[in-house]
Amino acid sequence: MFAVSTNRRARCSDGRGSFNHMFFSDDPLDLARAKAICSRCTLQSACLDGALERGEPWGVWGGEIFVEGEIVAVKRRRGRPPVHPRPAVLVDEVPSMPVVVVSSVA
Repeated sequence: MFAVSTNRRARCSDGRGSFNHMFFSDDPLDLARAKAICSRCTLQSACLDGALERGEPWGVWGGEIFVEGEIVAVKRRRGRPPVHPRPAVLVDEVPSMPVVVVSSVA
């Protein structure tokens, strides 16, 4: 999510903060939607560079998930890890469309 107010061209910036819950969620489906929004943004690399420079602790920035200031591939849910890894969740960015593609990550 691009935090600089001068860049209103960012896809995550609608002026009302409508997407904030998605970019700072613990739900894998919300995080996948946030990454999908970032994937089509022209400011993706600038957003990621800014987040790294500022040391953002949490959220989706530039299409990457940050946990405790580190980029992680998958945000682990709270509690004990599953015996068998869950498949990666890939979705379309529009919540009203029920398109869900699940791919197995080895």
